[in-house]
Amino acid sequence: MGLFTQIVMFVLIISILVILHELGHFIPAKYFKTKVEKFYLFFDVKFSLLKKKIGETEYGIGWLPLGGYVKIAGMIDESMDTDQMKEEPKPWEFRSKPAWQRLIIMLGGVIVNFLLAWLIYTFLLFNNGDTYIPSDSLKYGIVVDSIGEKLGLRTGDKILKVDGKKATRFNDAILDIILGDDITVDREGQEITFPITDEGKKEVFQTQGRNFMVYRSKAVIALVADSSVAKKAGIMAGDEIISVDGKSVVFWDEFRNTIGNSANENLDISVRREGRVENLNLTVPNEGAIGIQLDIQDLRKTDTYDFFGAIPAGFTRTIKVLTDQIRQFKVIFNSKTEAYKQVKGPIGIVEMMPKSWDWTFFWSFMAMFSVWLAFLNILPIPALDGGHVMFLLYEMISGRPPSEKVLEKGQIIGFVILMGLMVVIFGNDIWNIIKRFF
Repeated sequence: MGLFTQIVMFVLIISILVILHELGHFIPAKYFKTKVEKFYLFFDVKFSLLKKKIGETEYGIGWLPLGGYVKIAGMIDESMDTDQMKEEPKPWEFRSKPAWQRLIIMLGGVIVNFLLAWLIYTFLLFNNGDTYIPSDSLKYGIVVDSIGEKLGLRTGDKILKVDGKKATRFNDAILDIILGDDITVDREGQEITFPITDEGKKEVFQTQGRNFMVYRSKAVIALVADSSVAKKAGIMAGDEIISVDGKSVVFWDEFRNTIGNSANENLDISVRREGRVENLNLTVPNEGAIGIQLDIQDLRKTDTYDFFGAIPAGFTRTIKVLTDQIRQFKVIFNSKTEAYKQVKGPIGIVEMMPKSWDWTFFWSFMAMFSVWLAFLNILPIPALDGGHVMFLLYEMISGRPPSEKVLEKGQIIGFVILMGLMVVIFGNDIWNIIKRFF
């Protein structure tokens, strides 16, 4: 049932985004009295699953779920239907329209994607607020694992700046560090700036960034599992660990590391309980865990918005997501980080979906993915919207359109580029599945 929910959520998100994106082309095309021959969700290579002609347009659902398209009369697109281009231009064809109208038609999909993300983020902020961890609330700094250390970080560091920009939110700082060039920390009272190495980023991407940096907390116990070693030793929820075998303990990571490195050893543990010190004794099991959970101080802060305040906040969030995605391209195309190996295709994205229905995740992911589609489509690659826009801008500046041969070759080059990217993306998905079995 969990996999079914993941697939349904992914297909629904993609379907909504594709239909709205194509409507962004379809509506201005119809407004400017341009003939739209086809409107398809997914691609109908050789055949379609469903189709129905209404007026001059055939509406349908293809079998290949890699996007969708509208086929506009009188333009060279991914269909490579050039027969009509050999005839005299008709008044209802794309090529007969003024350049500014054609530009609006081609930008329509990207504009709809951006506006959709803005709308979703506005309502999410209005309904849920904006929850984050302020960096200045981390008075004990951070805890890093071996991967965090390869980035140059040390346990106890306090993040001050990334790329010279003040780190105000701990949540954002994690992504900023992965995408950034240098970081400034407060290390034992001294301000230090150091570069973020490509080798360190490579390690982060290989593990998909799992917990390389978390905020530091005191060693206070929140929960003691029944029948656990800790329970039998007398440890209780609310206890604060103050020493192990006479060695002072202040932070949770110190206690966790001591326990993890003391398998099958007998330890004397002192705790502070209701203002008094209790001395306890236990033997750490072979697996190096004693059955307790940390009492994590809730450092989260939530900013709330009324509807009119959420509108500019939603716009700011959309721009932030777009900016982060642009920055990711710099990292992805840096071969030293090997980030390209972590780019996910449909299979990988399905696995990111929650196994039970989550509306907040649904809308948040749709907004993020809508921005991603807008960014990808506006890239100046022939066969994408951005490629058509590039040729149209050339026409508007030079006063003459590119030749049909240039447009045809551009489409072929763009198609080859896109197919190459698809091979890499699907290859990553397949390889990640194979690795699980070997």
